[in-house]
Amino acid sequence: MASGGGGGVPHPLRKVASAAAILVGGALTLSLATSATIRTLQAIVDAKQKKFALACGVCKGKGFYICKLCKGKSTIHWSPLYDPLVINPCLCPTCDGNRFMDEGSSGGARLEFVELIYVL
Repeated sequence: MASGGGGGVPHPLRKVASAAAILVGGALTLSLATSATIRTLQAIVDAKQKKFALACGVCKGKGFYICKLCKGKSTIHWSPLYDPLVINPCLCPTCDGNRFMDEGSSGGARLEFVELIYVL
C-alpha cells in the first residue's frame, strides 16, 4: 500500500482515454474552425455581390409585389356563365386573398446580374 499501486484507473486505459480525448477535441476544433471560415467567406462573397448588383426590378428588393389578377383588391368579379346575369365577387385564386404575390424564396434579396455570354 505504501508503493501507491492501489486502486484507480489502469495506466494503459489512461493513455487510451487521453488519446481519445485529444482526437475528439481536435476534430471539434477543426469543425469549428471550418465552420467559421466558411461563414466568413460566405459573408465576403455576399457583400461583394450586393456591392455590384442592382436590386430586383420586379419587387424593388421587398420580396413581394401586388397581385396582377386582382390588382391588390383580394377579390375578383367572376361568373361561370358566358353571358352572366349576376357577377359574384370571389376570392382571388392567384394570391389567395393576400393581395400580394411572393417573389419566391428570394425574400427580396434576388439581385439582377448582367451576364456576358461568350460565343465561341
